[in-house]
Amino acid sequence: MSYEPKIVGFLCNWCAYSAADLAGMSRISYPPTIRIVRLMCSGRIDPVIVVDTLINGADGVLIAGCFPGDCHYVEGNLNAEVRIKILKNLIAKTGLEPERLRLEWIPASGGVLFAEVVEDFTNQLLSLGPSPLAGGNPDKNIMELLAVVRDTVADVRLRELVGKKRQITEKGNVYGEVVSKEEFERRLTEYIDDEFDRHRILRMVKDRSLSVKELAERLNLSPQRVLRHIAAMRRKNLVAVERIEGRSPLYMALEV
Repeated sequence: MSYEPKIVGFLCNWCAYSAADLAGMSRISYPPTIRIVRLMCSGRIDPVIVVDTLINGADGVLIAGCFPGDCHYVEGNLNAEVRIKILKNLIAKTGLEPERLRLEWIPASGGVLFAEVVEDFTNQLLSLGPSPLAGGNPDKNIMELLAVVRDTVADVRLRELVGKKRQITEKGNVYGEVVSKEEFERRLTEYIDDEFDRHRILRMVKDRSLSVKELAERLNLSPQRVLRHIAAMRRKNLVAVERIEGRSPLYMALEV
């Protein structure tokens, strides 16, 4: 049975969608593998929707927007670029190939370019093979980890940080401190890694209580790192000691 990739494309109304329309009117051929969703701006794509699209079995997701400097909403495409970079890094933690997510800049006049991007992405997905989440027997481990990614990117504070990147790196934070782009990226990566670990812990202790040692073994993290996460989550009233066995506290998620 031959495999035909299924691509979901989220296209900016002002550029990439117009390019797709131009490709059709100009009868430029490209593989019939893409299903298009029109957005007013690539910056409007919600990372949660991207994750849900992958969870539901899409072989690939294409986000296409205006070239930097040409965005109708000034920096929407730059915000999209940060979000997609975050998503690709998180997806890599799940065992799913991050190459299944792709960001492209395509101008309104780029009918030929749009066709080339779809053809190239289709060939890339053909080499990767079908998504392990497609069909009737999805990979449960990848599915569970993608659910953690979904929880992570839904975080309100993360969304605020992404939206304020330009302000913090060019004008300064609330204290007037201008943070370099490299330092911002470092802090953002550290924050995301912590949130990913904490959401994994929350899912593990949702239905049963576990000790720091048990969590460390299951997460392949050091007990010190797990304990730091537990302390932070206790301050936010996300977990609490359910009981003590021997000398080990067992933690369980609190109802939110």
